[in-house]
Amino acid sequence: MRIGELAGRTGASTRSLRYYEQHGLITSRRGANGYREYAEDDVRLVEEIRTLLSVGFTLEDTRPFVNCLRAGHEKGGACRDSAEVYRRKLVEIDDEIRTLLARRAEVSAQLDESCSGCMFSIRGEK
Repeated sequence: MRIGELAGRTGASTRSLRYYEQHGLITSRRGANGYREYAEDDVRLVEEIRTLLSVGFTLEDTRPFVNCLRAGHEKGGACRDSAEVYRRKLVEIDDEIRTLLARRAEVSAQLDESCSGCMFSIRGEK
């Protein structure tokens, strides 16, 4: 299939597809006319990449998942390297949550200190 069809089937822009290809995540073959031609399997690879990017993974984080699918696994997360990326991402998310909770506590303390007699609820409503 040509790049436009792959883009249409996956929701990715043609620019994104070229970027994924530039980074070795998908590959195309050149037809006799010079146009990029993609295989049916590339649809699943691009869907996996886009799903992971949508939840905060980096493009490089997606590589083990793509490799896992290329190796014939039904799910990109079925391989050891993919599971390790999942674990690392969970640690990052947990760290971000702790940071946000600490910030929230600080802002709440500042509100209490600045306006101890105010009748604000936790959402800032009167």
